[in-house]
This record gives sequence, C-alpha cells and structure tokens, in this order.
Amino acid sequence: MSELGNPVDGLTEILEGIEAYHATDAHVSTPWYLGMAASAQYRLGNIKMGLEYTAEALRLAEDTKDKNFEVELWRLQGELLRCCDNSEREAEDSFHQAIDVAQRQHAKLWELRATVSLCRLWQNQGKCAEAHQMLSEIYGWFTEGFDTVDLVEAKALLAELAKRVE
Repeated sequence: MSELGNPVDGLTEILEGIEAYHATDAHVSTPWYLGMAASAQYRLGNIKMGLEYTAEALRLAEDTKDKNFEVELWRLQGELLRCCDNSEREAEDSFHQAIDVAQRQHAKLWELRATVSLCRLWQNQGKCAEAHQMLSEIYGWFTEGFDTVDLVEAKALLAELAKRVE
C-alpha cells in the first residue's frame, strides 16, 4: 500500500503486522519489516522516525545475522540522511556500505540500486564524471532485464550524467 501511493495506510498495516507477528514469538525477517516501515516513513516525510527504524533494523540484522535485506537498509538509511541538513557525508557512507555489502553478497541488483543512490548524491555535488564512471560499470554488468524499473532508472541517470560530463 505504501509503495502504491498510500503510505499512511501502508504504515499502519506494516506496524500492525509487526506487532501481530511478534506476538507469536516470531522474529525472522523483522529487519525487512522494519525497513518497509522506514520506507513508509520516508514517503511521509518522517525522516527521524525512518532513521530510527533503519537503525533498529540494522542492529537486529547484525544481532540475528538476518542479512537478506541489509543492503537495502543501508541504502534507505542513506536516502533518509540525504534529507537531513549537513548529513551528506553520512549519507555517502551509508551508500558505500550498501555497495560493499551487495558486492560481498554478489547481489548485483541491490548493488545497482545503491550505486544509483550514491550517484544521485554525487550528481548533486557536481561529481558527474565519477558518478557516470561508477554507474556505467555496474550497469554494463547486466545483459537482460533492461525494461525493469531499476535498469530504466539507471539508464536515465546515466544519460543525465553524460550530458553534464560533456
């Protein structure tokens, strides 16, 4: 619901779901669920609460070794930090952490998403040549799926960066 444009109801469903899930003493995938809540908070502009959810999710991922969603949690944390004053360095660190984890997990799609986020930050900082180079390398790895949302977004960003590099 949140991803489809109704973050208020989506967040309510997510939080009620987490509560009901934990009432059964189940905790597997909780970092993922908290990440969904953080994403909904981001959509609502509740940056502080989104950061709290991502911090808790990353802590749980480390404690439980439930690392399936770790890359996206680091990326999401970076996106949330981009919304905060004077937090560009922390946002960049989060994006780099996401990319490092994706590379260790051999998760190319997650790596692409994190790279797109980092390159958008760099684009805003005027580092277009560096962003274009980095994004070109990961984008060039893909041989199919060019109509998927992530690859379409990456291709569009590459085109924007190329215009600024010329």
